Formats: sequence, structure tokens, C-alpha cells
Amino acid sequence: MIDGLKAVVFDWAGTMIDFGSRAPVVALLRAFADAGVPIDECEARADMGLAKGEHIAAILATARVAAAWRAVHGAEPTAADAARLLERIGPIMRDAARDTATLIPGAADVVARLRAAGVRTGSCTGYTRAMMEDVLPRAAAQGYAPDHLVCAGETPSGRPSPLMLWANLIALDAWPVTACVKVDDAVAGIAEGRAAGVWTIGVAATGNAIGLDRGSLEALDAAERQRRIEAATAELRAAGAHEVVDSVADLPAALVRLPIG
Repeated sequence: MIDGLKAVVFDWAGTMIDFGSRAPVVALLRAFADAGVPIDECEARADMGLAKGEHIAAILATARVAAAWRAVHGAEPTAADAARLLERIGPIMRDAARDTATLIPGAADVVARLRAAGVRTGSCTGYTRAMMEDVLPRAAAQGYAPDHLVCAGETPSGRPSPLMLWANLIALDAWPVTACVKVDDAVAGIAEGRAAGVWTIGVAATGNAIGLDRGSLEALDAAERQRRIEAATAELRAAGAHEVVDSVADLPAALVRLPIG
């Protein structure tokens, strides 16, 4: 694979599973609609990659959603409201995550190549451990079981802090950070990698920035599909990604372009 590469830490939805990162959006749309304050997909995706509690709080803090909340509930949204939404979203998110836990094509093969080269694989996610309970066995049955997993709420701070990523590197005994790579489809995950000091690789076509499942993306005419991929690539590069690929299947080609070590 790559001489000197010690570890690759992967995000989950939109990077390794759930083409288009659909599960979090489905859950957020339903939870806010149930609370009488519907949100749209752009609002749901704006802070994707954060822990779900922080994600909900960020949505509630936007001017439009806060105003709609006041109109419906007669008061500003509070931390208690965010906590109730998080409690509500839990079972919805778990069902949605389970139903979309199909591996991105090529993901298992890439991990197998890394393992064969002696590279450790970690993972972190904005999902809680409970939300991942059904995802892990489904991913394993398809050939993907990372060496370590850190979930939202298991470190004092989540993304964009580096703590979940550092927790992976500690567990994997992987150092220096310049010998490690973070792969993520969301701006918050790229920021996490940069804060941790590792190399960062963004995933454009399968992730949050486009937000379409595989069939919907492939159904676009070629020019529109390319336009969207280029826009997603630019967004991830602007967030600080050292390299950007369309899919995790393209990871090996990106790794050789990085000065690992």
C-alpha cells in the first residue's frame, strides 16, 4: 500500500455506508416535523458530521428555525427542547441507520488492502453507540469491521474537535499523526482531521455535500452529475481536505499523492 502509513480512520455515513448520507436527514426531518417545526434538507445537512445533540442545537440556533419555533411554541428553543428532540430522534435514527447500512461499493476491498499492508483501521461517527448497534453487524456481514470505533458522546468534545480521532489513534497505537489519515465526506469531519494534525481525504460523490443515493446520482445527466461532484469537491477542499476523491473506492490513488510519514 503506502510505506510508513500507520492508520486510516474512516467516517461512517456517506463515507463507508449509506450512499448519500440519507439516514441522518430522514431522522432529522421526521423529528422536527413531529415537533411542529418542519425543516428542509438543506437545513438538516448544514451541520452534518456533528454529534446528533450538537447537530440539533445548531439547527435550532438558525434564525429561520428559531423564529418558526417561537411561532409554534411561543418561546425561544431551549437546551431542554434540544434534549427532547434528541430523545425523539434516537429510535428514528437507529431504524434509518439500520435500513441504510449498505457499504459503499469498493469500501470492503479498500479496507482489505489496508489490512493486508499492516495498516490499522479506525472509525468515528456522529452517531451514538446505540444508533450503531444495528449498523455494526450489518457492516461486518458485508466485509467491514474496523479495528476501533469511537461514537458521539464518548469523548468530552465531538467534531470539529480532534478528540474522537485522537481516541482512535491512541487505541490503535498509531503515531506520528503524519503517518495517519482521516477519510470523511463532511466539512466537520475534515475540520476534525485538520485539528488532529493528520492527513485528510474528502469523499465527494457518495456523501453529504451531494446527498443523493446511488441510483439518484447515476440517474442525473452526465453534465449535471459532474457539476455536483465538482461543487462537492470544492466544498471539501475549502474545508481543508488535502485530497478529495469521488468515493472511498478511489482512496488508494489519493494515498500515493500524500507525503505520508
